[in-house]
Amino acid sequence: MTKSKFEEMGGRLNPYLVEIIDVFKIAICDDEQSLIVELKKNLKRYADETEKTFCFFEFYDGTELLENYQPDFDLIFMDIKMEKLNGLKTAEEIRKTDSGVGLFFLTSLSQYVWKGYEYGAINYLLKPMKYGRLKMELDRFFSRYQGREEAYLSFSNDNGKYKVLYKNLRYAETQKRNVLLHFDEQEQVIYKNMKEIASLLETQQQFARCHASFIVNMAYVKSVENLEAVLTTGEHVPISQPKRKEFMARLADFWGDML
Repeated sequence: MTKSKFEEMGGRLNPYLVEIIDVFKIAICDDEQSLIVELKKNLKRYADETEKTFCFFEFYDGTELLENYQPDFDLIFMDIKMEKLNGLKTAEEIRKTDSGVGLFFLTSLSQYVWKGYEYGAINYLLKPMKYGRLKMELDRFFSRYQGREEAYLSFSNDNGKYKVLYKNLRYAETQKRNVLLHFDEQEQVIYKNMKEIASLLETQQQFARCHASFIVNMAYVKSVENLEAVLTTGEHVPISQPKRKEFMARLADFWGDML
């Protein structure tokens, strides 16, 4: 698969193939299709000028964004006035679980601007949007972003070399004598046993052992049903009876820290 500066794959991107590049995941939430098209055009122009790689996720109302929210979004552009669930209410829900994602509000109504700052907005962009203003705001955002090194796991297997941000790794499971890692839209084997992988992952606050053969990223856990952790992706990860009490305590602590 050839890398380009923009890779749009039905709203999803797999940035961890053989070549390692930094990919910024950008969600755009607006009920005006024409604005989304124009914004993407300007963002692509900016990426060309700055040699960055963007992956876009489009949503047409706040409810759709919340239902499909991914904890590894880097930046959100969101309209304030939308019919089903407005941008301010959507931002309020997002901030309950994600305080770090960058957020720009889009609006043609200047009276809503100050409300946006209550939800940790970086700034607002007035419609119709001018490229010069967008560029200035993105320059500011990325100047703060640079140097913010995120923890990652690097490894090699028969398919190539990989660098996986811990935040993008949903869960790991034993596969024979090795471990299968589940991240983004793929699965890759790492030639280590579960004990070795668990010792690496459990250095990160969000990972917990839920089974002798499974370790899960609690940031993706939506609910627990019987002896299964249900992830935001719809996947089910087993919880063993011996691990259940300890895992539920860890999960309760993690969820409490996120509130």
